Amino acid sequence: MTDTLTFDPGHLALPDLRRILRDPPVLALAPGCRAAIDASARTVAEAAGGERAVYGVNTGFGLLAKKRIPPEQVRELQRRLVLSHSAGTGPDLPPGVVRLILALKVNALARGHSGVRMAVIEALLTLYNRGVLPVVPAKGSVGASGDLAPLAHLTGVLIGEGEADVDGERLPAAEALARAGLAPLALEAKEGLALLNGTQVSTALGLAGLVAAEDGFAAALVAGALSVDAALGSDGPFDARIHELRGQPGQRDVAALYRSLLQGSGIRDSHREGHETVQDPYSLRCQPQVMGAVLDHLRFAAGVLEREANAVSDNPLVFPESGDILSGGNFHAEPVAMAADVLALSIAETGALSERRIALLMDTHLSGLPPFLVADGGLNSGFMIAQVTAAALASENKQMAHPASVDSLPTSANQEDHVSMATHAARRLTDMADNLAGIVAVELLAAAQGIDLRAPLASSPALERARGLLRARVAVWTEDRAMAPDIAAAKRLVTEGTFRPFAEALLP
Repeated sequence: MTDTLTFDPGHLALPDLRRILRDPPVLALAPGCRAAIDASARTVAEAAGGERAVYGVNTGFGLLAKKRIPPEQVRELQRRLVLSHSAGTGPDLPPGVVRLILALKVNALARGHSGVRMAVIEALLTLYNRGVLPVVPAKGSVGASGDLAPLAHLTGVLIGEGEADVDGERLPAAEALARAGLAPLALEAKEGLALLNGTQVSTALGLAGLVAAEDGFAAALVAGALSVDAALGSDGPFDARIHELRGQPGQRDVAALYRSLLQGSGIRDSHREGHETVQDPYSLRCQPQVMGAVLDHLRFAAGVLEREANAVSDNPLVFPESGDILSGGNFHAEPVAMAADVLALSIAETGALSERRIALLMDTHLSGLPPFLVADGGLNSGFMIAQVTAAALASENKQMAHPASVDSLPTSANQEDHVSMATHAARRLTDMADNLAGIVAVELLAAAQGIDLRAPLASSPALERARGLLRARVAVWTEDRAMAPDIAAAKRLVTEGTFRPFAEALLP
């Protein structure tokens, strides 16, 4: 962490969120937010000592909300809440996601409607800024009363329970806190509940999936344009007049990018006249229609996730100006679940189209290239099994694209009788995006090989630049060798965002 991002609560933009995930700045709250935080905490403190039952302040939780808790047991109530809810399982969430969860939790609590003290928010900021990352099991949330189990593991570190990773070393929470110059917190009324409620885990996972999907999308656009040239396809289907008549914004934008990528291609100029193909297959010709729809839905999901990243989503919510503490349901993560489902569909379709272009390039009858993109076929198998790998990944993504938000299993003795399943809806996205990166890596290799086989003709300046990025890491295929290292090298280009600048202007 080298630079500092000072922000007003509720005003983290997508570029900020991407930085926190991948290239984290030091975080600092704008000083003007303290008054609202203090007023909210005072409102809760007054309610905790009053006669009126206020959910989560002086009552039990969920179906136990009718049980009053005496003032002398309020701290113990919060501690036991955190411990009992630390019930997650499965692999640990990756460091970038945990860092983003911490930042989102700070962003939400600092808006001054959650009733927590400034000391709690400052402790979360210290964990983030000093690289003390709570160990958070990935599984165990249904995205209903917030991401309860994973957020309980996150919160446990604040009270000296559980474990945290510090500079790659896993430590007991108390030792990790000491490294950060912190002592375990004693949580006051509602503070444990405010920390456990909220959609920050599902939102952070959704944002991680969005960023990975953007990288795959950008690389797939470049690969698709390379495939057009490799297969002697036409740029006619990208004519702006076609797309203006339909009016879909993503389609128009994607078509414009394809025109730009293919502009000046010597390969295209070589077959403008007398070429026997009247219309290209859909995987080439309909790229603006498919990838444009993907872009529209990436933009939609990005808007939902950006709003949710800035939302107050715990319960009850505190309104200091009136003294009201209102129970509601902002912790229900349905917006995140549906946005994640849209992203899943977008990732799956991007990979499905890419795989079809790979198959086209393999088929000498469609591409006019040597079978499986290699000379001396028979002795050499070329890209034959690379296409099989892409097909396997595409099929796996189709299975994972089934919408999660249509599922619900009641929890908490039917008090929570409809849940969103947002957390695993969002968690699968990084796996799907990883599969997509593998598919697009194969297409990049195949399309670049096809361009090589068109020599001495060259593609456009933009696509030759993209091909050069690939060729800097992977040599031309002249005879059979192990394909896996080539796929891995091309995949790293995708996941590192190497092709992102070619499409940056389109991304949300």
